[in-house]
Amino acid sequence: MGTAIVLIVLAAIVIGAIFASRAQAAARQRQLDDAKAETRRWMERLGGQVLQLAGTNAASKQALSDASERYHAAGSQLEQAQTPEQAELAQETALEGLYYIRAARIAMDLDPGPALPGSEERERAGAVTEHRTVEIDGQTYETSPQPGENTPHYYPGGEVAGRPVPRGWYSTPWWKPALVGGAWGLGAAAVFGGLFGGLFAETPSTSAGEAEYVGFDDPDGFDF
Repeated sequence: MGTAIVLIVLAAIVIGAIFASRAQAAARQRQLDDAKAETRRWMERLGGQVLQLAGTNAASKQALSDASERYHAAGSQLEQAQTPEQAELAQETALEGLYYIRAARIAMDLDPGPALPGSEERERAGAVTEHRTVEIDGQTYETSPQPGENTPHYYPGGEVAGRPVPRGWYSTPWWKPALVGGAWGLGAAAVFGGLFGGLFAETPSTSAGEAEYVGFDDPDGFDF
């Protein structure tokens, strides 16, 4: 009798565990489906702009090229996504593409369109607020808050291999090797220090009229 009760209890525990596991899997699948649907929404918006717009100058053409690259990257990430987190990474890639779309529209003197969701990384990175030119190892690098003939490369701001690169326009995408490789080489780190040593960036998280300015000449935790 006692053995039968033990077996019944064990069977109930096993059945309960199976149902709980299935419920968790179903909930996880719903989260994945929702994340994919949200990502597709942003991708449709991005794809429409990529197809509709044609650059009229070097800055807008470069920004549109970057937006198109993000569109295709997001599609590939979404196709391979097996978890909600992976789908959300694809969504972030699509959103980044839309930041490039806004930059292209600004470069063409068009309405940039509705605001996009921000991120803590972009807020921490801040934004370039003045034009600056430096020379590193015989090569000239420039950054500016506005697109120009010498600054056609846009970056929407964020962390690159653990370091904050401010939103702005640049003469060359010197941060890309660190973005792709996940680590800063001496050359890119030197450019970072040269461009942002003494340069101030506005932190967009502050309220209007109370802008906070953060110096990049001595960023905590970053050694050059």
